[in-house]
Amino acid sequence: MPETRAITGNGAIAEAMRQIAPDVVAAFPITPSTQIIEDFAGFVADGKVDTELITVESEHSAMSACIGASAAGGRVMTATSANGLALMWEMLYVAAGMRQPILVAVVNRALSAPINIHCDHGDSMGARDAGWIQIYAENNQQAYDNMIMAPAIAGHADVRLPLMVCLDGFIISHSIETMQLEEDRQVQAFIGEHKAFHSLLDTANPSSWGALDLHDYYIEHKKAQQVAMANAKPVIEEVSERFGKEFGRRYELFESYRLDDAERVVVAINSVAGELKEVIDELRDEGEKVGLLKIRVFRPFPYAEIAAALKNSKIVTVLDRSTSMGAYGPLFVEICSSLYDANPRPMLYSRTFGLGGRELLLDDIRDLFEESKRYLNEGKIEKTSDFLNVRGG
Repeated sequence: MPETRAITGNGAIAEAMRQIAPDVVAAFPITPSTQIIEDFAGFVADGKVDTELITVESEHSAMSACIGASAAGGRVMTATSANGLALMWEMLYVAAGMRQPILVAVVNRALSAPINIHCDHGDSMGARDAGWIQIYAENNQQAYDNMIMAPAIAGHADVRLPLMVCLDGFIISHSIETMQLEEDRQVQAFIGEHKAFHSLLDTANPSSWGALDLHDYYIEHKKAQQVAMANAKPVIEEVSERFGKEFGRRYELFESYRLDDAERVVVAINSVAGELKEVIDELRDEGEKVGLLKIRVFRPFPYAEIAAALKNSKIVTVLDRSTSMGAYGPLFVEICSSLYDANPRPMLYSRTFGLGGRELLLDDIRDLFEESKRYLNEGKIEKTSDFLNVRGG
């Protein structure tokens, strides 16, 4: 039977990993994702899951071991954050290029320097073009649910790409939430059996992985990855629909919150959506036509679907919790691309917030909507891009 439990986001991810029952987990601990591997190691030690847990000397080695285990035909998982993900950088591209459906829980944390252990999205956004599917979560329940769906998406025959489930460090990872954990057998039936693709251990059908690939075929392999990423979008929708029917919680590529008639819209990712919804409800009670579009799937990015969802908006404020030095924020760039052909095109601007864990309070969100109201009334935007809550102007 499903179990209602008060549990941290990290604890929920560890439970999902136990239920998925990977063949191999290779990991090196880093704050704030450490509890995931600590809890999972306890499950292994107690015989609750039959997994080969490999403790390594670095995150680069962790992903290297994951790639080898996956190429050998195993179902493979790990978890990391921030500088740990950055140390995996080379191997992220190898995993994607070799089409290994490795699963990673990324507990979002700011990258050094300066040293910071709190939340922003610089780590996963920095890896946005590495060839990994990226799915984000607003809270503990969604982080757990996304991880349960992950094996069915990544391992699908039309996809076969690695996948990262992203959750905000401390805000989700360390916060306790009462949520529902599903029954083990039902989860395992939903996920299905892992089917290896050209396993290195299948000596009757030998295969080669990681071979030298120069100008002769390299671009063809890159196009194949792009095709697989395009294929992932309908697979994510299908798996999400099946999850909703099975467990009663429904997910789409993004969440539309009070969006149908909204004139002023905020686009955001992850935990800040909860505070945004609260302020939106208050403003709706005051007669304001405001709404939220919360990104769930960032790669592959749902351009056409977002354009359709924002067709009635008059002004869109994009909240980025990461920076792209010398350019606009990564989420803002994608929203601009989505709306490039929109007619009429809404007014668009970007605000960067929350770097290194800086809080965005309810009053700050009210001010954000007041700013968009003023811009809409004046018919012009003063600053296309700016930082929120920064000392010194």
